[in-house]
Amino acid sequence: MEGHKMKTIPTFGYEIVRDHLLTSILGKHEADVLYWGGKEVARQFPLFSMEEASSFFIEAGWGQLAIEKELKDEAHYILTTEDPASLNIEQRCFRLEAGFLAEQKQKNIGHLTECYEEKNVKHNCVKFILKWDLKEPIR
Repeated sequence: MEGHKMKTIPTFGYEIVRDHLLTSILGKHEADVLYWGGKEVARQFPLFSMEEASSFFIEAGWGQLAIEKELKDEAHYILTTEDPASLNIEQRCFRLEAGFLAEQKQKNIGHLTECYEEKNVKHNCVKFILKWDLKEPIR
């Protein structure tokens, strides 16, 4: 992300594209397309380590990402925001972020990695669960 100048984008403009336009255009394929789109974003903006993911999320306007726990073959991240309404948790699809995390982790550890998300409306957060297969190296 070095060399990228921080720009402020009005929240309303972001929400129009993210929550209305993409949903309308992608329809029933929204989740799949956003997941693969997130993987492509990760390839375009590679991180040196997963510790950089929280900074990337803030710069991308996706929210505040924190690691909850990491095990031998999985990791849990929590996404929140200071403004609960900006996460739009009840309506937004978070597959873009999931694809991004999966691709970054896969690149960093060299093993097949997938990510899925769990929305927690009550606590206004999203949990991302990354799982990797240590028997499936990526060549």
